[in-house]
Amino acid sequence: MSHFAPLPDPPYYAVIFTAMLSDDDAGYSETAAKMRRLAARQPGFIGVEATRGADRLGITVSYWEDEEAVKGWKQASEHLLAQKIGKERWYSHYTLRVAKIERGYDGPKGR
Repeated sequence: MSHFAPLPDPPYYAVIFTAMLSDDDAGYSETAAKMRRLAARQPGFIGVEATRGADRLGITVSYWEDEEAVKGWKQASEHLLAQKIGKERWYSHYTLRVAKIERGYDGPKGR
């Protein structure tokens, strides 16, 4: 199984969420898995890539067809609840960035 999202030719959008987990992460893993399943059912969803280090820093990049899809995901009701809990309990710090992907390359041999 590949850990890389199956990406189309650009352009498309990436939501880059970088977060440091707090010490109170009860329920986090289950909710994160649920959010991945929910995102996969959203209109315009392309894929997701995520990693978390032993230092509790995680990076999740979700890919979307267009900006409307990104906005739709942000406003999904279950996602809003997870965001609220994350801000109150799970994250000691986070950043979120939205980027339009203009070019992409694969390696070492490319596609």
